[in-house]
Amino acid sequence: MKKLMYLASCFCGVFLFGQTPSEPITIYNQEDIKVASYNYEGLEAFLKKKNDTIYVINFWATWCAPCIKELPHFENIGKQYANNKVKVILVSLDFPKKVESNLIPYIKRKQLQSEVIHLDDPDANSWIEKVNEKWSGAIPATIIYKNDSYSFYEQSFTFEELEKEVLIKINE
Repeated sequence: MKKLMYLASCFCGVFLFGQTPSEPITIYNQEDIKVASYNYEGLEAFLKKKNDTIYVINFWATWCAPCIKELPHFENIGKQYANNKVKVILVSLDFPKKVESNLIPYIKRKQLQSEVIHLDDPDANSWIEKVNEKWSGAIPATIIYKNDSYSFYEQSFTFEELEKEVLIKINE
């Protein structure tokens, strides 16, 4: 119930049945900034890639102060460890009606270089536990994985803390 209470107001819209996982629900394109919105089934493809890349997936929103504070750390990790096949994906949980007015201007203003996707799935009670069974739904939350080596964090990171976790995956 607490998951529903926390995120219920964050997601509105209709779940799109029949959507294939690789197809976004919507593609927002504004001033050379493109953001694709996915429901959970579409997002799931980003959470289960099997290759030689380490994925750092951060769940955040422009209205979340701790999320905004740590975003530069994710950007720095993405730049600093790109040659180690580290890919940062920022999953925005912004309200769908705020993507064009808040999210895209934020991406442009902060010149985010990491891939940003938008999760637009109103059934938070079903997908939160699919991301991680221990996740309460609070953000920021981060997944760091390579193939089947998976770590989940429901916390904010300093650069040093985030770098330590990424280095663990690099050295596995």
